[in-house]
Amino acid sequence: MWKRPELLVPASSLEVLKVAVMYGADAVYIGGEAFGLRAKAKNFSMDEMREGIAFARARGVKVYVTANIIAHDADLEGMRAYFQELGEIGPDALIIADPGALMLAKEVCPQLAVHISTQANNTNYKTFCFWKSLGASRVVCARELSLGEIREIRRNIPYDLEMEAFVHGAMCISYSGRCLLSSSLTGRDANQGACTHPCRWKYALMEETRPGEYFPIEENERGTYIMNSKDLCMISHIPDLLDAGIDSFKIEGRMKTALYVASVTRAYRHAVDDCLSDPAVYERNLPRYEQWVSECTYRQFTTGFFYGRPGEEAQIYDNHTYEKGYTYLGLAGSVREDGLVCIEQRNKFSVGETIEIMKPSGENQEVTVRAIFDEEGEACESAPHPKQKLYVDVGAPVKVFDILRRKAE
Repeated sequence: MWKRPELLVPASSLEVLKVAVMYGADAVYIGGEAFGLRAKAKNFSMDEMREGIAFARARGVKVYVTANIIAHDADLEGMRAYFQELGEIGPDALIIADPGALMLAKEVCPQLAVHISTQANNTNYKTFCFWKSLGASRVVCARELSLGEIREIRRNIPYDLEMEAFVHGAMCISYSGRCLLSSSLTGRDANQGACTHPCRWKYALMEETRPGEYFPIEENERGTYIMNSKDLCMISHIPDLLDAGIDSFKIEGRMKTALYVASVTRAYRHAVDDCLSDPAVYERNLPRYEQWVSECTYRQFTTGFFYGRPGEEAQIYDNHTYEKGYTYLGLAGSVREDGLVCIEQRNKFSVGETIEIMKPSGENQEVTVRAIFDEEGEACESAPHPKQKLYVDVGAPVKVFDILRRKAE
């Protein structure tokens, strides 16, 4: 009998946190304004964190806060003050990678649970037990582990030590994300949250005795991106993940849009629930789940290390661009009595266009934009200004947290 895993979803902002909750997350992980590994994400102020935790808790969803930088001495005093404030706000757990940060958290806010980040290179059961001896309640698997290795770890760790693993999202070419490329090439330290993603750049070779002569590493006319990994996707392998005894299925993406988070969360929510209730239903619905995860922006898919060391099929050699299924137009923030839906526009759309309403239930409804009005009530032919507040008539019922989107060309 399978244990029901937690579905853990990222959120880059308060809006995305609410979307994650409404589209099926059991828990959401977020970053504050310091000490997390996504410094370029919008991240949460303390007031937004309070609001997000209250919103999630009211719906039975947990919130974890990342503080998973590799800390230097200069970080420690600021981290102490940060942990003190988090102790007052009360998230469900802190996600930490650095042993010094763990000691500080246990000293300053011992009431908060601690989860050990994948950045800590957790590749064997002794490491898992080590972290438990220091007070951790959960350890995140290194991304280099196979399902066989994960099962072996599960057999050798205490029952009450939770195991979390990434099941979907971007993969880092460096071992457990411990990268020096960004720091070396740009001065921005990936282990301090400022990664510039140099693994996605285009490279050429230069021979030692011929400086200045560059030799492109070519697969075709567009060149190659030799460190650019495909995205992880395990939507088609839920039974294997359940068999491995993973307690929390983690989705990567604290810099992703609300459309991405909604699409992937909805897919995994339905896939996990169907598999637990009836594996035959899950197998029958696999094409639908696979379609849903491909309806957002992604870099092709791979199963990563789960079935052994990945070969060439895990890399992108001919193209560093994303696949894109849909364009995000806006999130329904409210609906007026006259049926007009209020959105904050994210991409341009026009009157007369065919778009879709995406719903948490799994329904996608195709509609035509009948009218667009600005905040002053003036009719508009199109919505060209990002983050413009608009009222839209789509001729169909819309609920708060429905997403408006358009098929990408």
